[in-house]
Amino acid sequence: MVSSTVNVVRYTALFSGIFYGWYHRRTLQAEHNKHQIEHAIHNRERLVAEAKEAWKRKQDASKDTTVVADPDDPRFDLEKLIAKWEKSS
Repeated sequence: MVSSTVNVVRYTALFSGIFYGWYHRRTLQAEHNKHQIEHAIHNRERLVAEAKEAWKRKQDASKDTTVVADPDDPRFDLEKLIAKWEKSS
């Protein structure tokens, strides 16, 4: 026969194991949730930085309005020169 002391030790070990498992799972889940939030923040920051860079490139491209007035230059564009004259007058 199993004595009552052995039964108490068995059930104490069983309930201690269940409690430890529950607590450990809870801490692992909290750590995982924290990691997901940090990953989402990092991803959002990366997307914002990419958007700023793309906007800056677009603005730099639109600022490239240097008009070459020398007809012998291979970059000469008569339409741009006329558009610049119309805009200035």
